[in-house]
Amino acid sequence: MPIPVPALPHETRVTERRNPDTVDIDLASPLEIVDLINAADQHVADAVASQRESIADAITLIEAAFREGRRLLYVGAGTSGRLGVLDASECPPTFGTDPAMVVGIIAGGDRALRHPIEGAEDDPMAGAAVMDEHAVSAGDVVCGIAASGTTPFVRGALTRARERGARTLLIACTEPPAAMRAVADLCILPVVGPEILTGSTRLKAGTATKLVCNLLTTGAMIRLGKSYGNLMVDLRATNVKLQDRAERIVMEVTALPRDAARTLLSQAGGVVKVALVMHALQVDAETAQQRLDAAAGVVRRVVATAPPPVLS
Repeated sequence: MPIPVPALPHETRVTERRNPDTVDIDLASPLEIVDLINAADQHVADAVASQRESIADAITLIEAAFREGRRLLYVGAGTSGRLGVLDASECPPTFGTDPAMVVGIIAGGDRALRHPIEGAEDDPMAGAAVMDEHAVSAGDVVCGIAASGTTPFVRGALTRARERGARTLLIACTEPPAAMRAVADLCILPVVGPEILTGSTRLKAGTATKLVCNLLTTGAMIRLGKSYGNLMVDLRATNVKLQDRAERIVMEVTALPRDAARTLLSQAGGVVKVALVMHALQVDAETAQQRLDAAAGVVRRVVATAPPPVLS
């Protein structure tokens, strides 16, 4: 049994407490370090799963915002801010979205992605100002990310976002104080426990945050019709890898040879879902897009058949 280790004096945030399982990690071998960190990480997925209903509710809010032509804006500082920027940056190549649809904001600006900006996270007025700069308004969803639940920059941003009529979410890995809860319409709280290294929330808390962000945008995009079965069909073939993936998806669904799939994609403007509807209904790209628009972008509502089964 490990010897109980008290939290740092007056510390109530779980993310800042000492982990009793890793008090001797400084004497551990490389393999022991791997085992200790891996053992701690085993609890992360369960912590995220405990928030399944709140995450689903958040997906519903984000889907509604997207359908109204509005945005999801992540806002955070340090690791939390970088994770929001990462998730936002991955949406255009994955789902073919406009970069303005999911926005990542980090305290201190883009320079803070690679360089620490001292004190940036401590300024609630800067958080409020960045909401003004991005013209946040009714219909937008602003998701604050604060592993410790206390970041003043995030609190200021959520406060101003609410004043401007946006819906607000909070992702934190400890119970947030009342002042933070008061400015969030919905809290997602995957409590992963004390970190391997005390307070290093780039570890378990960061992993949990990445999982939650994955769920939010992937879930909302699926609801918008960005997939056909589990195939990503709204990607844009903008580089060699994506061109190959797009061609393979079209080949798999239509049974066309690669050359024919490439030609079809070209006629569809490089958009996979348009190409699939064109082939299924034997229509041109403009008609295919009209059919998709009438079906809220969901391929399965235009093409009644499911994708071909997965071959083992």
